[in-house]
Amino acid sequence: MENIILVIHLILALGLIGIVLLQRSEGGGLGMGSSGGGGGAMTGRQAATALGKVTWAFAIGFFITSISLVVIAQQNSVSSSVLDTAPLDAPAAPAIPGLPLGGDLLAPAPVDAPATPPRAN
Repeated sequence: MENIILVIHLILALGLIGIVLLQRSEGGGLGMGSSGGGGGAMTGRQAATALGKVTWAFAIGFFITSISLVVIAQQNSVSSSVLDTAPLDAPAAPAIPGLPLGGDLLAPAPVDAPATPPRAN
């Protein structure tokens, strides 16, 4: 079912791109340009064309398939986290000679160690 909706979604997306590219440009940003036949920039509504109606139909179908895919994905998802599947005991860091235990470079020096190394005579 998910694959069928996904294929329909992709067809709608490509169709919507094609329909929008076929429409005549109005010349101005946000539809503010003059529309040759009836009303200019200050009219309430422009005449609905066949391409405009098809664009709305494709857009509504696109939104419906988008929401359907989200609902299906939510139903198929597992309620556990990736962290729940991670192993609890992490492997210990290998001991490196000359470093404090565990190889931690920022570990404090042992309490009984001298603050400065002895001078060579």
